[in-house]
Amino acid sequence: MKGSIKNIAVVGLSFSLLVGCKAVENSNKTQRGAVIGTAAGAILGAVIGNNTGNKGDGGGTGAVIGGVLGGVVGGVIGRKMDKQAERIEEEIPGAVVERVGESINVIFDEESGIYFDTNKSNINAASKTTLDRLEKILEDYADTNISVTGHTDNSGADAYNMTLSQKRAQSVAEYLYTHGLDPNRFTIQWFGETKPKYDNATEEGRKRNRRVELGIVANEKMIEDAKREAGQ
Repeated sequence: MKGSIKNIAVVGLSFSLLVGCKAVENSNKTQRGAVIGTAAGAILGAVIGNNTGNKGDGGGTGAVIGGVLGGVVGGVIGRKMDKQAERIEEEIPGAVVERVGESINVIFDEESGIYFDTNKSNINAASKTTLDRLEKILEDYADTNISVTGHTDNSGADAYNMTLSQKRAQSVAEYLYTHGLDPNRFTIQWFGETKPKYDNATEEGRKRNRRVELGIVANEKMIEDAKREAGQ
């Protein structure tokens, strides 16, 4: 993979809004660019974990993938994200699209557009159709950063699932940036089986837990443009 991609193995919190100043200290320039304060004080958000790395390695930094600006600036960004989310829903019907603050979370499980053969991480023909559509949308909305996160069900060994989720997240990101997107927009994360959204006791739940999620957040340019539009 190209060195400009940020590879972050995350064993911790799911894609949710949290307050975490320490994670901001530990983040790199691209990640910090998504966390901007307002005059009234920033609400830092969408911080994924303070511990990173595979189980037992004890190292790594937090991954800040988004922020909650609020106010007029947040509203400007929110409207832009609404348009992008609507387009994803229209052009990729199988995707589950969630608006989280000023961010977008897009979920692909085994039945919704990105498919992997058992124990495989390569992008197959069925998945390419989805990713080609997604790449075009992300290209048209270039002022965003993208977090690609891999998950598995709880079948098999923990360590194997962690590695498999890493490889699948990397495959998705690599496909997108080798087909035209800027690799500097991407952060790659993987949770293995540690963050199930559905019941692993059922086959349906396991299918849905074998998923890849994309977090889409404003980059520095979008934030600065929104400030100018808001008269700040």
